[in-house]
Amino acid sequence: MTTARAAALLLLLGSTPASGLGAQTSLTIYNDGRVLVRRSVTLAVPKGPSALRATLGPLDPASIFSLDPDVAIQGLRYDGAVDEGSVLRRSVGRRLIFRLPESKDTISALVLGVDPLRLQLPDGSVTFSPPGAALYPGDVVVADPTVSLQVESGRAQDRLRLGYFTGGASWRASYQVVLGAADARVTGSAVLASQTLRAEDAEVQLLAGAVGRAEEEQPPMPLQERAAMADMAVQKTQAVGEQRVGEFHLYSLPGRSSLLPGLTTTVALFDPARVKYDRSYVVRGQVPWWGILPQQGDESEAPVEVFYTLARPRKTELGDRPLPAGTVRLFQPDSAGRAQLVGEAFMDHTPAGEDVRLSAGTAFDLTARRVQTTYVTRRDSTRAGWRTLATADYRVTVRNATDSAATVNVPEERHGEWSVLQSSVPAEKVSSTITRFRVKVPARGEAVLRYRVRVVW
Repeated sequence: MTTARAAALLLLLGSTPASGLGAQTSLTIYNDGRVLVRRSVTLAVPKGPSALRATLGPLDPASIFSLDPDVAIQGLRYDGAVDEGSVLRRSVGRRLIFRLPESKDTISALVLGVDPLRLQLPDGSVTFSPPGAALYPGDVVVADPTVSLQVESGRAQDRLRLGYFTGGASWRASYQVVLGAADARVTGSAVLASQTLRAEDAEVQLLAGAVGRAEEEQPPMPLQERAAMADMAVQKTQAVGEQRVGEFHLYSLPGRSSLLPGLTTTVALFDPARVKYDRSYVVRGQVPWWGILPQQGDESEAPVEVFYTLARPRKTELGDRPLPAGTVRLFQPDSAGRAQLVGEAFMDHTPAGEDVRLSAGTAFDLTARRVQTTYVTRRDSTRAGWRTLATADYRVTVRNATDSAATVNVPEERHGEWSVLQSSVPAEKVSSTITRFRVKVPARGEAVLRYRVRVVW
């Protein structure tokens, strides 16, 4: 990377050259909002047992562990009473001063309990509602969460290396696909949003994948809820580095970054790539997935769904790259070359070499109507008991108002014993539950699909 590009990167990400405590901080941000912090704190750690205090900010105290094999954490106490609810619980048995609404006057009240709140006023009466805004004494309010540690160190050192989980930041992937006549141009970026997390000059990594989480574990509470307009810093000079870790993929942001509450940073995941794509249309069938086959005499409109499939064979620009889950936006230029949004879909984590199929909405000029034209049932006796056999005929009419012919897929999906007895278009058995018809519709014309199914229940 050139000196100019490196300087631009540092400016856009709010970074400075690595130095001091900030240079010893490393973060991994997970899709679910967890943040793994690896931090080196300047502390005098003597050899043997000692008691240490460190101001680390909001965190999950149960997750703290030592990154130094020579240091063992024997016990800890975490004081994270930074929200009003925690401070109020600490004030039980104490008198608090309340400022009365729309007045400079105050009144004192004895805190009898919380959940529900119970306050005793000077006249002896008890209220369940605060008479105004509470003014808390400084000795019950924690300015910044502090950890008191009991450690055992095998050697004397001047730093304590800790790992722990916190929250306050998240990330997602975002993709833009510009559709051309023969292929599409794909760009992708990681969008990192810091809600409450503040980190100076840190290494930042993003982990893609669904990492397991204990159900009883709750996410750490943020220092405070902040509603702020997010600034956006966009970085396009260098893509992130990617590697496989366990069953997941890890993306490392280049350089060092500073995260501030309300700041959103976008970094390219890869260089722009060109891919082949295919557009397809789908009209869902009428046969229910489970249960009885009902009689449905009314003709109804059926939406014609539009799908785009991006081909990603191995040994291609995009095919050898795993794609983290995120939002994909599809654009197509108009007659003047202006990009117009023609679809938006969510994409799951996609391994290298797998195609990406995206739902882009409903077609405007392709329409369909479907109706059940016949319906017959009978009951048979078997060794296992009685069963019902239903036979029904269906008609699907597809109209095309465009100047180009189109192929529309009509799938029927059904669990259990069922079959297609006859059809005007060949029936393709996709799986034990799916049968598909490919209906070719001429330009400015229509095509009619007729088929008969038998269902047993």
